[in-house]
Amino acid sequence: EVQLVESGGGLVQAGGSLRLSCAASGFTFDDYAIGWFRQAPGKEREGASCISRSDGSTYYADSVKGRFTISSDNAKNTVYLQMNSLKPEDTAVYYCTADKAFWGLGFPREYDYWGQGTQVTVSS
Repeated sequence: EVQLVESGGGLVQAGGSLRLSCAASGFTFDDYAIGWFRQAPGKEREGASCISRSDGSTYYADSVKGRFTISSDNAKNTVYLQMNSLKPEDTAVYYCTADKAFWGLGFPREYDYWGQGTQVTVSS
């Protein structure tokens, strides 16, 4: 059974940092593209960052570029999202997702597997 379990969310002041973790199980971790999406209340789910497994390339939404860093520890089957210089507009539920195909940040509905999400709240 494929499982993605996010952790690391919480409440932080603007300018602060959080590191999200996504622990994966039930599939060959190295073969799957991994993405982080987020959804704020009343808004559509949007891509924040993802990793392509074909060449290890990383991708970021313009809104998080330079502040967020995605990384993968294949030995632990875990992907991280380091979030620095957080802003109130980063407040959202953050989801980890995986798919054997690489869909990038623009096609959340194409990803097959999703975690339950972790809440990130940034106060001003």
